[in-house]
Amino acid sequence: MNDETRGALAGRTVGSARSGAPQARVLPAAATEVTEATEATEATEVTEVTEVTEVTEVTVSCASDSASRRALAHGLQQLRDGPVADACSALLRAAAGLRESDPLAARRALLAAASAAWSAGDHDTYRRVFAVGPCPVCSAVDASTPCARECPEATWRDHRIGMSAVAQGDLRRATRILEPWLHEVTPRAETEELCDAGSMALLLGRLPLARRLLSLALASARSSGAETAVAGIIAHLACAELRAGLHPRARAHAEEGLVLARRLGQRNVAAELSALCTLVVSIAGDLRSVRDQVAEVLAVAQPHGLAQAAFLAEWAQARAELAEGKVERAAARLAPLVQPGARQGHFGLWFLAVPCFVEACVLSDRVLEAPEMVDLFAVWADLGADPQAPAQLARCRALLAPADRSEELYRAALAHHEKASGPYEHARTHLAFGMWLRRRRRPTQARDQLRAALMGFEHCGAALWAKRAGAELRAAGEASGTAEAGLLSALTPQQARIARDVARGATNKEIAAELSISIRTVEYHLRNVFAQLGVHSRTGLAHLLANVDDDHDRGWGLPEPG
Repeated sequence: MNDETRGALAGRTVGSARSGAPQARVLPAAATEVTEATEATEATEVTEVTEVTEVTEVTVSCASDSASRRALAHGLQQLRDGPVADACSALLRAAAGLRESDPLAARRALLAAASAAWSAGDHDTYRRVFAVGPCPVCSAVDASTPCARECPEATWRDHRIGMSAVAQGDLRRATRILEPWLHEVTPRAETEELCDAGSMALLLGRLPLARRLLSLALASARSSGAETAVAGIIAHLACAELRAGLHPRARAHAEEGLVLARRLGQRNVAAELSALCTLVVSIAGDLRSVRDQVAEVLAVAQPHGLAQAAFLAEWAQARAELAEGKVERAAARLAPLVQPGARQGHFGLWFLAVPCFVEACVLSDRVLEAPEMVDLFAVWADLGADPQAPAQLARCRALLAPADRSEELYRAALAHHEKASGPYEHARTHLAFGMWLRRRRRPTQARDQLRAALMGFEHCGAALWAKRAGAELRAAGEASGTAEAGLLSALTPQQARIARDVARGATNKEIAAELSISIRTVEYHLRNVFAQLGVHSRTGLAHLLANVDDDHDRGWGLPEPG
């Protein structure tokens, strides 16, 4: 039917309607037939247009769905090897595009976006990912209202509410919401569910549960042939082991994962694993090795925006500097990592480095910066998300306390250690207490604490810190039996430390900074050293000690009383 005929019939129909129903009933038969034919034709055309529209919509939907899936694949790839901010954007776009067509894939994209935001240290995006609005199914309106028990969205929405609480630092609420679900996860769960649950347990400080779930996730990934997921799971597991103080086990896992990540070209995962290895080396190796590994981590972490890896690497270097007695450098390196402000290292990790920062401040000229950080750390410790935190907090307070309170706090710290596994942190408290006792001229009690520190460090493979504990033990009067000890036996512990420092080429200013004493005090001790050993210059002292057994390096400590 052409447009003219359709227009004429339309005009007739309108005219008939206006002149009343009876007139419409007396239309000629021919007109009735034309009307019926017109209606049939128009119905066919409407059906055809509808079908075309639906096909167009389906085509557009398919194209959109395909683009979202490409964004998901690209985001996951970038998360393992690329700028993580780009990965986060792609994953958020994928989550929005797949929300209606594939809710499970959308949720996977959202969780991966949260992982990217965490790696980038992007607190705002991490909060937004888990922001909770009204439930589309039941009457729950906001994060304070849980879904009805029978609501199909209940589990996923509770997950987001709990993680939103984590992002806001409300770990008690997060634990109440999330922990029951963690205990419901069975060994038969899918790899992704096991890994998500293990990572969640790690965030909540449930370290034994985290290690169990992540071990199951690793076994599941290996048995199912999901090789691309293995290195990432190992990174989470090694982190849980480090938090639990299981340094040798963490190192074994991290090195295994590092080999795999490098083979698969997963540079971001490799950087995370290398940072974890560096943390172990910071207690077991030497400062030069730590610096080399830190440089390797930062070569990837900086261009790819890996704030977590960069934080762990910088903390590791500062910890090694602290063990070596380079307290000024350690404090300067740690300050921007832990202190509030735009330069803070990582919104979810800063607290881990606070005990090292407080110790470095006390041993250097930055002691006034420590009390504020102890107060902030106390808030974290009170959340119950870190088993070691109560003991670390008591140790930090002991370091800052007046003499009449320090011993009580050190003993409280040791009592806390008995309730939480962690030989490395336990040994550090023994060491700090032993050093304090030695400075109070209580050498017998000091040696008891320092021997416990030495054995604790040796037990967990912390060779660098064992070396430091050994030096303090000798300074407290424990015979070492080395040739150097015999040569320096006529010197006081402070003089012996200064002699070793001068022999290695340190200036008086550097020695004063490391030992927290004045340059004039160093000069005074050095004159006595020259007189006792019969030398007349720094070169002569260095020559005297050059061929002597130096199995145990210089001591490291605080200023002597008086």
